[in-house]
Amino acid sequence: MASAAHCSLQAKRLLLDPKFEGYKLSLEPLACYQLGLDAAVAEVQLRDDQYTLDHMRAFGMYNYLHLDSWYQDNVYYVDQFGRVMNLSVTLDTALQKPREVFRLPADLTTYDNRLCASLHFSSPTRVTLSDGTGRLYLIKSGKRGNSASEKWEIVFNEELGSPFIIAHSVSFVKSGTRSLAVLLLRVEKDELETKGSGFHITLEWVTIAEISKEGDHRYEILKRRVLQGKSVPHYAAIEPSGDGLMVVSHRPFKFMQSESDKLEETDDAKVLIEKKDPLYYWQQTEDDVTIIVHLPQDITKDDIKVCFSPDNICVTLKEQPPLMEGKLYSSVDHESCTWIIKEKKSLEISLIKKNEGSRWPELIVGDTRGEFIMDSSQCSEIAESLMHLTSEVMNPNPEKENPPCNAQELEECDAFLEDGASLCRFDGDTLKVTHTINLGSNQYLFSVVVNPKEMPCFCLRHDVDALLWQPHSDQPENMWEHIATFNALGYVQASKQDKKFMACAPDHSYAALCECLRRVFIYRQPTPLSTVLYNRKEGRQVGQVAKQLVATLEAHDPILGFQATNERLFVLTTKTLFLIKVNSGN
Repeated sequence: MASAAHCSLQAKRLLLDPKFEGYKLSLEPLACYQLGLDAAVAEVQLRDDQYTLDHMRAFGMYNYLHLDSWYQDNVYYVDQFGRVMNLSVTLDTALQKPREVFRLPADLTTYDNRLCASLHFSSPTRVTLSDGTGRLYLIKSGKRGNSASEKWEIVFNEELGSPFIIAHSVSFVKSGTRSLAVLLLRVEKDELETKGSGFHITLEWVTIAEISKEGDHRYEILKRRVLQGKSVPHYAAIEPSGDGLMVVSHRPFKFMQSESDKLEETDDAKVLIEKKDPLYYWQQTEDDVTIIVHLPQDITKDDIKVCFSPDNICVTLKEQPPLMEGKLYSSVDHESCTWIIKEKKSLEISLIKKNEGSRWPELIVGDTRGEFIMDSSQCSEIAESLMHLTSEVMNPNPEKENPPCNAQELEECDAFLEDGASLCRFDGDTLKVTHTINLGSNQYLFSVVVNPKEMPCFCLRHDVDALLWQPHSDQPENMWEHIATFNALGYVQASKQDKKFMACAPDHSYAALCECLRRVFIYRQPTPLSTVLYNRKEGRQVGQVAKQLVATLEAHDPILGFQATNERLFVLTTKTLFLIKVNSGN
């Protein structure tokens, strides 16, 4: 079984600015427009049995405002009457009320255990919609954002089990068949778990295809595959071709497999267990190396052949293929090397080092079948050599040039809630992980659709900056491309204790975040100055400045949705939709 390729994210140096001086607070006014809603947003409060952090992340922090990336400045939400409402903006000074484009057939108020309604725009003419009760709708919408041509029509709907929200969906054509893949997110009770939260997370990957029979066009489910994990994914998206899936999560996900796959996996696990037993053990001093090999019962002295040379060793039993063979890490005095059999159970080989005092990190170059055993005196020696790096007293010598690291010197915003998140790419055919990246302390911040024909981008914190990455599933050599940098945003966002949502413009011209109530912070990319400005400390001219702007909404309801386009920010509260003009159109 082929193992996953361990990859890394390669930042582009040209997109980094090590001399960034920070954001300057700008008091320039921002045009802010507001529209009162005919009916409140269909917000679903968490129930008493939805008490975990995963429930809060998946449903409590859900973004109720949906941006249609195929049509600029086009947003949707679902109100308490089950109506899908649309606002399409062409001119800020001539805003019209949100209009109804679709009404859910079911009366949502009759369901006690439902989740929030969710939707995703799979293509310019296809929408996936969930009513929060466990039913999935596939809708043919026509050209959206235009009241004359937009008409939502259900072409498929089916009950798919327990309630879910839609995480992502794509529409594609394969072998001449129009298909659609949708990713469903659930938080389910885990009856077998006695420790932890008692819940697990499932991502169900459903593939639906259009079937044509005798002129009759209908949609059918082709595949249903389920991944299971222990934490809500930060990011989960299906590749545009429908061939793979990428997931960013704190804890790993894996496919729930069929019985035949489980048997195959068990056999692989047995092989791995067998390989774990070392073939040999070895020790070393400054002068020599000792190797111990356990022998089978029927092996005698005449069956053993050990060949020494200055740089190589070869051990053979009963004229079988060599048990050990290869180039030694360093040269030995081969004429002084010896071997003996101890108690008819093990073979002990002694190698005399030519270069006394040097330590070997490995015995045979490239051979990982052995295990190095360190004696207590060597452990004590290494511990003593590292003693200067640690101390039981906090900074015992302040005058020292390089004092020990003091964790208390770190600021609160330098700490991450979660370490060890990973990015995995799953193959849709083998259901195996093909690529994996350990994100470490590169904290996940948000995702954004830059090009609707590509996968959503994800933004990660790198040191103090925030770097935007574009996945390219069709480019194995450049699968994750660094396309933009938001200077110091990683540090700035960490200081916002009440932040709820983050977003950025698809053209990377600004990033924004909002708090739970009222306040919105906007961070523009550095732009050239029209006037001459000097740095008073250094006496040099400043060529460009990055501005921070703050908008305070005239509302006391909590913010439920937040989306960004190149020109505007859309902010949704329970009863009001706000538009903030950030950039003027070209």
